[in-house]
Amino acid sequence: MTAMRTETSNETRLRENICRFGRSLFERGLTPGSSGNISVRLDGGGWLVTPTNASLGFLDPAKLSRLDEQGRLVSGDAPTKEVPLHTALYDTRGSAKAIVHLHSTHSVALSMLPEIDPRAVLPPMTAYYLMKCGATALVPYYRPGDPAVADAIKGLAGKYSSVLLANHGPVVAGDTLEAAVFATEELEETAKLYLLLRGLNPRYLSPEQVTDLVKVFGVTLPEHGHQH
Repeated sequence: MTAMRTETSNETRLRENICRFGRSLFERGLTPGSSGNISVRLDGGGWLVTPTNASLGFLDPAKLSRLDEQGRLVSGDAPTKEVPLHTALYDTRGSAKAIVHLHSTHSVALSMLPEIDPRAVLPPMTAYYLMKCGATALVPYYRPGDPAVADAIKGLAGKYSSVLLANHGPVVAGDTLEAAVFATEELEETAKLYLLLRGLNPRYLSPEQVTDLVKVFGVTLPEHGHQH
């Protein structure tokens, strides 16, 4: 009985945190209107996800969609149409406990530039970008909610915790909801830096500096990452 109560209290806390972080992201203009979605894995199996057509600024903890391990709705409102996207990332990245998907302006702008490397959309600009995001992959454009995006995510084989959907926005996984939110924010700020410095020949971190970060902070970079 105690374990059940603990599980229930944990779920209540997660529901409140999804709404709290969602409101924070919305109020700072990081995902407009009813765009963006958040999901969190539950310890007892299944996961919570924000409903379809819901603004992240006005979420109700009681109305969040609860899905079982097969992605079927158990309770709450109908889930976001991006469930295949979340499912694919959870399936291929075992350490992921939470996923944040936004339509943040600078990340979307970055995804539309012709010169970006799909294996590492950003050069090693700052230590915190590498520490929180690693390398970020670019996935080609798919219609929102298209199940085919799941195959594209699975094709990355779980090597990336941060992914940019072309002409759409970032999808970032973390081992906690807080970590996923912070990494998404770091990606957005780094995309903003890239756009501010584009064409100005900025100084990026050297290979030696990147190697030092990998060694000291245990940063995991996919093969070919950050060869700019």
